[in-house]
Amino acid sequence: MDFDLSEEQRAFQDVARDFAANEMAPHAAEWDEKHLFPVEALRKAAALGFAGIYVRDDVGGAGLSRLDAALVFEELATACPSTAAYLSIHNMAAWMIDRFGDDDQRQRWLPALTRMDTFASYCLTEPGAGSDAAGLKTRADRQGGHYVLNGAKAFISGGGRSDVYVVMVRTGEPGPRGISTVVVENGTAGLSFGKQEKKMGWHSQPTAMVIFEDCRVPVANRLGAEGEGFKIAMMGLDGGRLNIGACSLGGARAGLEASRAHMNMREQFGRKLAEFQGLQFRLADMATELEAARLLLHRAAAMLDAGHPEATVQCAMAKRLATDVGFRVCNDALQLHGGYGYTQDYPIERLLRDLRVHQILEGTNEIMRVIIARHLLKE
Repeated sequence: MDFDLSEEQRAFQDVARDFAANEMAPHAAEWDEKHLFPVEALRKAAALGFAGIYVRDDVGGAGLSRLDAALVFEELATACPSTAAYLSIHNMAAWMIDRFGDDDQRQRWLPALTRMDTFASYCLTEPGAGSDAAGLKTRADRQGGHYVLNGAKAFISGGGRSDVYVVMVRTGEPGPRGISTVVVENGTAGLSFGKQEKKMGWHSQPTAMVIFEDCRVPVANRLGAEGEGFKIAMMGLDGGRLNIGACSLGGARAGLEASRAHMNMREQFGRKLAEFQGLQFRLADMATELEAARLLLHRAAAMLDAGHPEATVQCAMAKRLATDVGFRVCNDALQLHGGYGYTQDYPIERLLRDLRVHQILEGTNEIMRVIIARHLLKE
């Protein structure tokens, strides 16, 4: 068991850390306040290989591993979890095309996606199908060389702004076996979008309903075979859960580092906060829990890279722990800052708002427990 990063991993970790410090952190508060989607910053990230981290290199991807991606997303999220999280979703959608698309599909969409000339969204959740993803209702009825889509997807990151939508649709029987995956391009007749959602956090990425009304999509846009869509969606989510867990680690680490600096500066009762043992213990617990979550997430990433049969369960464990710990550490960081942490003059409240949704998306943490419990109790 070697817990040390390779020289190459340390190198791109440093690149990601420098990019976060120089290109994201100075602007993150403005992106949040003004609800700005930072297109140019994202394209600069793409130029470093961060838009197709585990996409193959023949279409512009970096060809790296899931563990490598976790390192990158943690660093980016120290500056802006919201922007890092959108980038993680874009990576997930691009990987699905890379993994399940044929060569024509890969060449058609991925070079532009890996440069972020175009943006991608992942469309699974519906107004009536959240945790019950296999109960989705959006229909894709085949008519000759096209599918005709009718239905809607909810809470879609990039909704209304993305150029490529990887959409799970029902082409057959009820349940998971009747689901297929198609790629829908923005501008397709019958594709429209709802209003931009007013969210607690994640202000630097647009979120909207994606609506299909007699939307005709070529059969050639289907990824994989009919009936494979649920499997494709779940395989995408294994990596997505690692990515969002890594974003929680990064945001929480920023809160921890800010708390340490604040405790060494702030004085009460004639002493620095760092001299109060009760606060020392809280900081120690924050650091310990964060490190434990990071180790589990890195192990799950290594298992996913290796194709381990229990990788899905490990990814669920890692996502559950990292996102719960991340939010708790950020909440403790706000408490250590006192009233200052509640103001927008400090980044803590933004980090807290951004990290809260990580316990809900990519499968709620309750669903992560369902996945884990089923594995533990199977005969």
